[in-house]
This record gives sequence, structure tokens and C-alpha cells, in this order.
Amino acid sequence: MNELIKTITRDDGTIAVSGRELHDFLKVGKDFSNWFKDMASYGFEEGKDFSPFSAKTPNGGRPRIEYVMTLDMAKEVAMIQRTDRGKQARQYFIEIDKQAHHDMTGLSPATRAAVAATQALAAQERRLNRVDAKVNAISDIVSISTMDWRRATREIITKIAHMRGDDYQATRNDIYKDVEQRGGYSLSTRLTNLRNRMAGEGQSLSKRNKTNKVDVIGNDKRLIEIYMAVVKDHAIKYRVWDNEY
Repeated sequence: MNELIKTITRDDGTIAVSGRELHDFLKVGKDFSNWFKDMASYGFEEGKDFSPFSAKTPNGGRPRIEYVMTLDMAKEVAMIQRTDRGKQARQYFIEIDKQAHHDMTGLSPATRAAVAATQALAAQERRLNRVDAKVNAISDIVSISTMDWRRATREIITKIAHMRGDDYQATRNDIYKDVEQRGGYSLSTRLTNLRNRMAGEGQSLSKRNKTNKVDVIGNDKRLIEIYMAVVKDHAIKYRVWDNEY
């Protein structure tokens, strides 16, 4: 059977459907995000009937929220449309469901059990691989060295910004706020004082203007430690490893 709408086989062997693929096929007159929220309001539950995830956009822009839904939800959503395309999509999902069940109907109980055990082991291996990747990513974050903290934190903040769907400066500003709260410092005041000292030393205006809060942090060992800790916390909060694995 030709693939009419993209489906996904999960680790547990169940079939799921790309929300955006279904939206595109149905050609509804509403943008995907609002359309999906409308569909979810029909009594579907997040984590049970559908799951959101962050995905890169085709043109390399900010990541967007996508949704994957169960095959049963996809059938109902298609039926809700009350259009020819909705009917076509529902029939397609019914056929996929039948085919998935038919693949096992001709097998003996012992063979079915063997297939199920093999699928379970494969699913477990995939989960373990993802856990290993996550642990390795967290280890890289935690092992940031104070010897190269500027470069390391800059790279991690870039990843955090990507996962937040925000720009680098806005992300770093939020990190600055947490640093100030945790350390009881005013980075803005310290930056002003640093620039005034530089002026008193006769340093040029252009050099003073290029001086920023990272330079302030670099002048205080305790601030460096706080800054690194906050960056690590944000990296874990926004699951930067999901962007790579």
C-alpha cells in the first residue's frame, strides 16, 4: 500500500501519525498549531493520545512544536473533518491498522511470542542507546573546565537558545538574571564600574563599549563558578541533548 500520510512505528511496535502530515493532507483552512489545539480539545489527552516534540524547521530557522498522535486519534481526527479528504484519511488509517494486525494473524502463538520478545529487546536497546547519549551529553556539560569556560559556555548557550526557540542574547540575558539572583550581584552595576575604571586608565571608548557582562564575570572567580553552574542548569532544563540525539 502506498504511503498516503506519514506514519511512525514506535519502539513498542505501535503505529503513530505525524500531526503535520495529516494536517497537510487534509488541506484545512487553518494553520497547523491552532488546528491541532482545536483537535486536541475534543477530549484527547497529551501523553496518551498525542505527544508534542521540538523539531527543526526545513529552512533552518527556529525549532517548532510538532505533534505525533496515536493511530486511533488520527482516525477520529480524520472523521471530525467531515470532508472527502477526511474520509479518505480515515479509510487509509483503518487499512494500516488491519495490515498491522494481519501481519501477526498467520503466526503460531509461539512465533508471536518470539516476535514480541525480539521487538521488546530491540526497543530496550534503542532506549539504552538514547540513555547513553543523554548521559554522555550531560557529562560534557558538567565537565566544563574553568580553563576554557568562555568558549564552552558560549557553545552551550547557543544550544540552549536553539531549544528555546529564542535568540542567543535573550537566552544569555535570562542566564545573567539567574546569576545575579544566585550570587546577589548586580552585573549592570559592576559593568558600569568596570567601564569607569577603564576610562580612568585611559582606555578607548570603543574598547570600553565592547566590554560586557562576561568580562565582569571573568574578573571574579566566584562569579565564574556561579555563571558556569547556571549555564549547566539551563542546559539540563532545556534538554540540549534532544537537539543532537
